[in-house]
Amino acid sequence: MSARVFIDGAAGTTGLEIAERLAGRDEFELVVLDEEARKDTTARAEAINAADFVILCLPDDAAREAVSLITSDTVRVIDASSAHRTAVGWVYGLPEVTGRKAIAGARRVSNPGCYPTGFIALLQPLVSAGLLPCEWPYVCHAVSGYSGGGKQLIARFEADDDIAFRDYGLALGHKHVPEMKTHVGLAYDPVFAPAVVPAHRGMIVEVPLALEAMPVAAAPEVLRETLKHAYLGSEIVRVAEPGVDELLLRRSMAPVDTLELHVFGAKDGKQARLVAVLDNLGKGASGAAVQNLNLMAGLPETAGLRL
Repeated sequence: MSARVFIDGAAGTTGLEIAERLAGRDEFELVVLDEEARKDTTARAEAINAADFVILCLPDDAAREAVSLITSDTVRVIDASSAHRTAVGWVYGLPEVTGRKAIAGARRVSNPGCYPTGFIALLQPLVSAGLLPCEWPYVCHAVSGYSGGGKQLIARFEADDDIAFRDYGLALGHKHVPEMKTHVGLAYDPVFAPAVVPAHRGMIVEVPLALEAMPVAAAPEVLRETLKHAYLGSEIVRVAEPGVDELLLRRSMAPVDTLELHVFGAKDGKQARLVAVLDNLGKGASGAAVQNLNLMAGLPETAGLRL
C-alpha cells in the first residue's frame, strides 16, 4: 500500500522539485490540492491530517502554523523551512551526521538549510574528533545560484542579466547561523558571508582555516582522511582526492543530489580550505527531503535521487 504524502507549499521551487523526484514512484501517493484549496486553511488541515507524511515547503511562520494544524497522532512531518532546525523535539535531517536510525524513527524532521549542509558536513566530523577546536571563530564564505532565494529573487535575476554578484546578509545574524553553530557544536557563532551568482542552481561553501593559529589542529591530509572515514560507504557524500586546482559553478548545471567535499592544504601545512560543492535545490533542499522521506518510510535511502 502506498504511503500518502502531502507537500504543503507544492507550488514553490522546493515543492516542485520534491514532486518531480517522487513522480512515478509506487511507494508514494501524492495528495494534491488545487490552487483555491491550497489557500484554504480547512482544506489544508484535512490534507495534512489525512497524510502519512507531510513535507512543509513554506516560509517559517507558515510552517509553524501548519504544524499547529496537526491533530493526528500518526502523521509524520519533514519541514524544509528553518523554523524547527534547532527546536526541541525535532530531529535534524542530515542523516550522515545525525544518524539514519534517528531519522528513520522520527515523527518530526527538520530539513537542513542549503548552506549549513555544506558547513556542517565539513566541520562536524572534524570538531567531533577533536581535530579542530570547537572554541574558534570560524568563517564561512559561500555562493549560491539564485533559485535559493525564492520566486522574487529568481524573477529579479532573470529580469536583470547585468547582475554579476549579489553579496547579502551584511547585517549578520543570518537565520542559518544557529543551526550551523548548534549542529557542529561550536562555542561561537560563525561569521557567515553568503552571496548569490547569476546561475540558477549550484552552491560552493568554504571554511578557511588558519591551522597554525589554532590551539588544536590536525594536518590537512589528516582532515581529509577523517572526512573520508566519516562518509565511508555513502552514495551521496563524496570526499575528493587532492589535486583539484579549481572548482566551477556552471549555469548549465543539471539537478543533482550529491555532496562533494574537498580539503585543500598549503604545502607547509599552516593553512587549509574546506570546501563543499552541492546543488542548493538538491542535497541543499529537495533531494535532502526525499532522502529523509525514504528513511522514514523504511525505503532505500537513495531511491528517486539524482546521483
